[in-house]
Amino acid sequence: MSIGEVTMVYTESTPNPESMKFVVNKMVLPNDSIDFRKKELVKDAPIAEALFDYDFVNGVFVMNNFVTVTKKPDYQWFDIIPQLKKFIKEYIEADKPIKLNTASLSEEEESEVITKIKKLLHDHVKPAVEMDGGAIDFKSFENGIVTVLMKGACSGCPSSTMTLKAGIENLLKRMVPEVEAVESEAV
Repeated sequence: MSIGEVTMVYTESTPNPESMKFVVNKMVLPNDSIDFRKKELVKDAPIAEALFDYDFVNGVFVMNNFVTVTKKPDYQWFDIIPQLKKFIKEYIEADKPIKLNTASLSEEEESEVITKIKKLLHDHVKPAVEMDGGAIDFKSFENGIVTVLMKGACSGCPSSTMTLKAGIENLLKRMVPEVEAVESEAV
């Protein structure tokens, strides 16, 4: 970070009332993401480890220029947003690592149908889901069924089923005749 450059963090609500999106004025994890629903599962993600030290944190998702935090139901956003904004601002300003072990896997050859499905998800679905503090990843396509992973605020969101069936499934079925259904899998 350059001298004089100030890190700004602001919040955006998400469709999931238990998740809040903390947007930073710089990229913190470009072209990648981390998503953890339990502290015990955190691996190679120092920011997630640190956030789970707060008693009220129930999930952490980081991607591009935002951190989505899911809180435990017993807490109110009004009470915890200032602490989280301060923590994220100071963490980013200190240039602490977001994720370790960032080696990417080599891409395997994919069928034309899977390539088309991934492109539709990337171009049409991903931007809308990211605006709501989450992410969607393609997992598989077998026997006409597309399986996706819903991450961040979308994981456990009350409206994610409607988004999945009314939006994503309709789009894919219309554009890729081989698709019969879309299902989501929890991360």
